[in-house]
Amino acid sequence: MTTRQFINLLQQHSNHELLFEYKSNQFAGTNYHLTEIKNVHFETVDCGGNTNEWNETQIQIWESPNEVNKTNFMTSEKFLSIIQKVNSIKSLSYDTEVKIEYGNDTFHTSVMKIKSFTEKNNQLIIQLFEEKTLCKAPSELPENENESSCCNTSSGCC
Repeated sequence: MTTRQFINLLQQHSNHELLFEYKSNQFAGTNYHLTEIKNVHFETVDCGGNTNEWNETQIQIWESPNEVNKTNFMTSEKFLSIIQKVNSIKSLSYDTEVKIEYGNDTFHTSVMKIKSFTEKNNQLIIQLFEEKTLCKAPSELPENENESSCCNTSSGCC
């Protein structure tokens, strides 16, 4: 989902509570805050010597230990107002993929893609997923190797 599509989704559901589902039936707490928005530029070189370049928008959410007993989730409207404030200071890249950075005491910090969203009971639920690491240069693998064994110490790939 692009940053533009995400913003449009928030606008369409502005009066809804905004929930982030980071694992099946596990949600960021009602005490989450939007703490940072990042325009990120990547320049990479894989183990085959191929270069890659792309941009992302990363939105960081964090659970405040001082608000553990909070009963309501932030609304899409409030979340959107923070995005708009950030955009007035530092322009966002609307055509880049948006990802959500999140972690808590029981879930490692991760930058996750948006898998899908659902709407129910005046809530907008953003479902996230973690990507698996992939070998970016599968053509460099020996014939009897595959991506799952890429870059092991005996493969000769790396």
